[in-house]
Amino acid sequence: MEISQLLKGVLDLAVLAVLSDEDGYGYDVVRRLRQAGLDEVGDASVYGTLRRLYNSGALTSYVRPSEEGPHRKYYALNDVGRQRLADASKTWRGFATTMTDLLEGATA
Repeated sequence: MEISQLLKGVLDLAVLAVLSDEDGYGYDVVRRLRQAGLDEVGDASVYGTLRRLYNSGALTSYVRPSEEGPHRKYYALNDVGRQRLADASKTWRGFATTMTDLLEGATA
């Protein structure tokens, strides 16, 4: 099974989860996802996801100066984003439980 295909379905949830811990700018979110074990996540996919979540009202943004170059646009969860994270987490947990049950039955 291709990890990239699985990532497409859960990238919104993963980005929301990362931002629930701490606000972040684009590359910071990519780095944190990779540190969490999602090594295959692409920069462009994360940047697109951040834009889509922002445009849908799930994130707010603000700009901070950077000592290493241009200003950075940070993203933060708002109430809509926190609710979306809660809803998607519930859906994911139910799906993961179902898949685990199916797989355990397949090996029995």
